[in-house]
Amino acid sequence: MIALRPAPAALPRGRRIYAIGDIHGSIAQLRDLHVQIAADLRARPVPSALLIHLGDYVDKGGDSRAVLDHLIEADPVPGIDTLNLTGNHEETMLAALDGDGAAAADWLWGGGRATLDAWGIPPETPREDWPQHFAPGHLRFLRRLHVYHQEGGYLFVHAGIRPGIALEDQSREDLLRIRHDFLGSERDHGMVVVHGHTAGFQPVVRDNRICLDTAAWSGGPLTCGVFEGETLGFLQA
Repeated sequence: MIALRPAPAALPRGRRIYAIGDIHGSIAQLRDLHVQIAADLRARPVPSALLIHLGDYVDKGGDSRAVLDHLIEADPVPGIDTLNLTGNHEETMLAALDGDGAAAADWLWGGGRATLDAWGIPPETPREDWPQHFAPGHLRFLRRLHVYHQEGGYLFVHAGIRPGIALEDQSREDLLRIRHDFLGSERDHGMVVVHGHTAGFQPVVRDNRICLDTAAWSGGPLTCGVFEGETLGFLQA
């Protein structure tokens, strides 16, 4: 049974959201979490539920390809809707595959070599040949990812927001990559921001933000936040 605690925001009555932080190729942990979510739904039925992945499916970890296959092949948790958000690693990967040389260098430096390896692409392969190794379904999945989801008192997004800027005026760069100005802010954003992007070995809960990136690819757990009413709990694998 999940240990629920008071949350800094709320969802409408009868609604539950499961939000999973940065995955980075951690397929075994992702499958485990999806099984745990299905079990929780059986044990604690709810009228309406949503599963959100907060981005960064690829790079760094062992099997990015298996992660995408798992998310594309079927509903990860049967019976509930799934919303997949984009992260900065997907953004950089797509720019690299589209021929951006600077993005390609950033991608390789930031964990892209593990992704090339997951697709069986030899390290000496010329950049211009990378795209032909990726199935159209994989690229279509990555190009159709959402940037954020707002519901109840929460905003679900990969990295965070620029404090003091209205949501509709936020830059894509900040939504996918911001760190210090957001993480260090104590201001009321008008919503509690649920995010990943900045890894620690345990979830971080503040009055204005909740971080779910727990470094799954480098030995930490993969974390799912469970949001329901005015409560919050966690599942980990």
